[in-house]
Amino acid sequence: MGLTLALNTARASLLANSNQIAVSARNVAGANDPGYSRKIATLVAGSAGGATVTITRAGDPALYARTLNASSDAARGDALLTGLTKLAQTVGDTEDPTAPAARLTTFQAALQAAANQPDNAQLARDAVESAKALAGSLSQAADAVHAVRAEADAGIAASVSRINDLLVRFDAANRAVTKTTALGGDATDALDDRDRILTALSQEIGVHAVAREGGDMALYTDGGVTLFERGPRAVTFSATSVFAAGTVGGGVRIDGVPVTGAASPMPLHSGRIAGLVALRDGAAVQYEAQLDALAGGLIDAFAESDAVGINSGPRAGLFTAGGSGILPTAAGRTGLAASISVNAAVDPARGGSVALLRSGGINGSDYADPAAGGDAAYAGRLRGLLTALSAAQPVDPALGLGTSAGLPDLAAASAGWLEAQRKDASTDASYQKTLLTRANEALSNVAGVNGDDETALALQLERSYSASAKLISVVNDLLKTLLDAVR
Repeated sequence: MGLTLALNTARASLLANSNQIAVSARNVAGANDPGYSRKIATLVAGSAGGATVTITRAGDPALYARTLNASSDAARGDALLTGLTKLAQTVGDTEDPTAPAARLTTFQAALQAAANQPDNAQLARDAVESAKALAGSLSQAADAVHAVRAEADAGIAASVSRINDLLVRFDAANRAVTKTTALGGDATDALDDRDRILTALSQEIGVHAVAREGGDMALYTDGGVTLFERGPRAVTFSATSVFAAGTVGGGVRIDGVPVTGAASPMPLHSGRIAGLVALRDGAAVQYEAQLDALAGGLIDAFAESDAVGINSGPRAGLFTAGGSGILPTAAGRTGLAASISVNAAVDPARGGSVALLRSGGINGSDYADPAAGGDAAYAGRLRGLLTALSAAQPVDPALGLGTSAGLPDLAAASAGWLEAQRKDASTDASYQKTLLTRANEALSNVAGVNGDDETALALQLERSYSASAKLISVVNDLLKTLLDAVR
């Protein structure tokens, strides 16, 4: 080997070692960054006897895709669990004395006490007050459902805004990757930036990433709708500021294609948006329907019948829907929980008489119990109301509470249903979080930075650097000796 070739080889080795040391330093600096992937400096032999350094990323595309799916599933479960927990703690706690189920039990006991002493006006007044508390509890529960739905709707709006922002950032990062790749440069940091954005995006919406030629990437929702291809697609949503019974929330659209709701041909399955939609349009709506069924059952159970002359049909008794005497139809029960109230005719606070609870006639003398007469000790109607309260009524199977139940059992079943939903959501969320943790750990083992390995590599590079420097020193001495001999 000539001195010139030895000198060039040593210089190339020195340059390659410098690049490798710089890459190792980048790895050490990014060790605590969860979005950083370990960089690998590979030596490629040159035609002139030297070597160049090629930088690549450590990673596993299949494992990363699994991590994205786990992130979307965990976000969906967490969003649903948060809403159900708030709903269960607000109105579904069976041990809370203000919950509808507890109020119904209290009212039943007060009505029983009034039936035992029908001539005791104070007991009748207590029963009416318990009825008012029960009606108020149902209205508050309906309001809580509306508040949870409104909060979920606002969460969807925030998530859509964040998705649009992330797509713009993803576009810039994707352009950086393709441009650097086309120029033959080091695109590893740009790839890390793009993956960080993609990970954040997966928490909002279920997403599948498809790698394309030249480092380009296309994104699709987990339902198959294009989210990004050569550019970001518009994600739109019209928020609803106020929710009432029967309010239908707006749907999320991508390029005009609905991705949420029953009309969606390719609905979302995961991500925070999917969880919030499931809460707003699923569990919360079904729970309110159960409250409406309970309110409708109360109005029916305490209805009065026309006992004199031409039968004018039954009329609302102790409980009414917004003060109306007309009984709600089976198809018109939406919103009853929000509008149920105690009839003003028996409410002392509004000039009513509690005696009408014992004798009937809230809708006029034709609706009074014929057997009551003027007997203050008559208990027949009160006992009949107690029987009607506990009698099995048909229940819509779609409510998830069976096909028939007495009102106390229906209230307890509704609270149990809500708690079961919350418990199932909690179990699912815990499972999804565990999967996400395991996926992140597996990905970190493949693409993360190990401090011990980097230290060992740095020592090895340092020795190689010293050897190259020593070789240059030796060549320098030889050249000096040769020049001295020539002189």
